[in-house]
Amino acid sequence: MEYKVSEEIKKELRNVTEDARIKDALQFIVDDDEYIIGLQTDLTLIPAPTFNERQKAERILEIFKAEGLTDCHIDDFGNVAGIRKGTVGDKATLLEAHIDTVFPLDTKLEIKRENGFIHCPGITDNTRGDACIISVLRAMNHAGIKTKDDIHFVGTVQEEGIGALRGIKYYLEHHPEITHSISVDGSGYQGIVFEATGIHTYEFIFKGIGGHACGHYGKLANPLGAAARATQKITDLVLPEFPMTTAMVTGTYAGSYESIHAIVDKAVITVNFRSNGHKELMETRDKIIKAVEEACREETERWGMNEITYEMNVLIDIDAGTQDRHAPIVEAAYEISRFLGCEEPELEEGGSTNCNRAIEKGIPAVCLGAGAEFDSRCHSLAEQFMEKDAYKGCQQAMLLSVMCAGLE
Repeated sequence: MEYKVSEEIKKELRNVTEDARIKDALQFIVDDDEYIIGLQTDLTLIPAPTFNERQKAERILEIFKAEGLTDCHIDDFGNVAGIRKGTVGDKATLLEAHIDTVFPLDTKLEIKRENGFIHCPGITDNTRGDACIISVLRAMNHAGIKTKDDIHFVGTVQEEGIGALRGIKYYLEHHPEITHSISVDGSGYQGIVFEATGIHTYEFIFKGIGGHACGHYGKLANPLGAAARATQKITDLVLPEFPMTTAMVTGTYAGSYESIHAIVDKAVITVNFRSNGHKELMETRDKIIKAVEEACREETERWGMNEITYEMNVLIDIDAGTQDRHAPIVEAAYEISRFLGCEEPELEEGGSTNCNRAIEKGIPAVCLGAGAEFDSRCHSLAEQFMEKDAYKGCQQAMLLSVMCAGLE
């Protein structure tokens, strides 16, 4: 079905893009592209795995101060922030990009250029996002753009993996003045994330007595047997195709090579389950817990001896959520993408991005890419960034920030 943008949003974008200051800023982003990509590569060489982002945050703090933001600081959670004051100042738009990567501290970071691509772990996800928000800041300063509302420029921490989007969650909880949230993550100004995929990861610890593999055969129930039964039951779950719903056992931990002839006293599995629908997410949760309970009971009954019990730890609990696909921020992002040359922007169903946390709180939010569309090979050592048309992602973020904060 064709996506139609309201005439009100179209008119607002025309008014913004016809402003001489905005035209100046858009051109500046093009002219500043080489500097921004250079900054991007420099930041990429600063290791920043989740929970170890401090060094990169301190460098971004220096940049924020140099570019004239006020209230520049690293907050108690580790997020780095600065504010570009508006003329009214009682509301704010958040423009953020996470600064953590998925790569360990000892990962070799080396910039290589080849056939229009820059290769290095973290070069796209999400160092490009960090460079993009700095590009927006520099362009607005150059052109003398004033907005009615403040704009918070923020590098957030703990987005990846077990960090579970907690950096932006903390920031939003401590800044109730934020009325719009724009995240910049990954590649592609053609795609717009406006929904939140719910992501939960649980740890199940199966417990028994433990003993000798031979001497206690038939005398003890095996926690590892219960873990295996639970794994099979979870694998066999029939889940909805729409909304997208998945469940996967992602890790099994038990025993050691030093005790290969022993019945373990505990076994652990981790289970990741996701859905674009909150109802389906919770139903999947119930099915997984039921599978674990059945596995414990069946393993206990199989041997008729000691009881296998379990404990459950919640490692990640990001809820699913959505907003009207014709919310003004979504329509504006779509129309801006068209303005920049994309004939058919894609409204992506679901997504695991920082805008999940804003959607949870009912704040209008989208996640934008920070360059042209390409295969970035994110989260792999072969990660890459395409330089051609990269500036368009910065232009998109700048235009949407101005529309959300209100051009003075």
